[in-house]
Amino acid sequence: MGSRKYNIRAYPGFIHLTVLCLLILYLPLAIVAVYSFNNSPSIVVWEGFSWRWYLDVFIGLESAKFKLAAKNSFIIAIIAATVATVIATFSATAMIRGGRFRLRTVSFGLISLPLMVPEIVTAVATLIFFNSIGFERGVLSILLAHIAFCIPFSYLPIAARMQGIEDTYEEAAQDLYATKRQAFTKILLPLMMPGIISGFLLAFIISLDDFIITNFVKGAGVETLPTAIFGAVKQGIKPNIMAISTMLLAFSIVMVTLSYLISKSDDKT
Repeated sequence: MGSRKYNIRAYPGFIHLTVLCLLILYLPLAIVAVYSFNNSPSIVVWEGFSWRWYLDVFIGLESAKFKLAAKNSFIIAIIAATVATVIATFSATAMIRGGRFRLRTVSFGLISLPLMVPEIVTAVATLIFFNSIGFERGVLSILLAHIAFCIPFSYLPIAARMQGIEDTYEEAAQDLYATKRQAFTKILLPLMMPGIISGFLLAFIISLDDFIITNFVKGAGVETLPTAIFGAVKQGIKPNIMAISTMLLAFSIVMVTLSYLISKSDDKT
């Protein structure tokens, strides 16, 4: 007996619930983006379209602070995403191409654990660990925490890509007298590249946008862009904060879109 297909959109209230969820999720973001172009210093009174707050981000009184925070964020995100992607690539190779081995299921569970554990728990545990070993908190502590947190996000697209590659490619290369290392570097690795790039982009944006873990493990005087925004908001929401948030949101959307397009083009090939 064939499986029955259900049209979920035919259920009463489905469309209304969907619209409500979308409004709750995205209406605040839209309001922030719109009012970042407000000419008024007030965040609630509209006085016309203006780029003044975007200029204030780069040449205003607080521009130096935000530039330094953005520099820290990008440096940490690039390094963390690179290291996490390398580790995730080797992990995916061992998990998928390494055959069956003891504790394989446990290893996969450990890799996936940061995705299931609440981020606040990870942040507190990381802070306790650093304090217990006497590790000084600063840029390096943020970097190490981000590497550990980003590995699962990078692993997923890489593993998904590798699972879609047949073993026959490597077997054919070895039949033509290629070593296992040559089969990996010249055959498997180029085929995995779309997944690796997608994993890097995903890990990069996760690190760039992270606030909770960063806020727990950063040292005094060290700020990333999310923590700098949070510190400024505690003193009152200003239009320049809306401008920074809008730029960060737009950059995140671009990076996630690139990751999605690369993964989709990978599926078509």
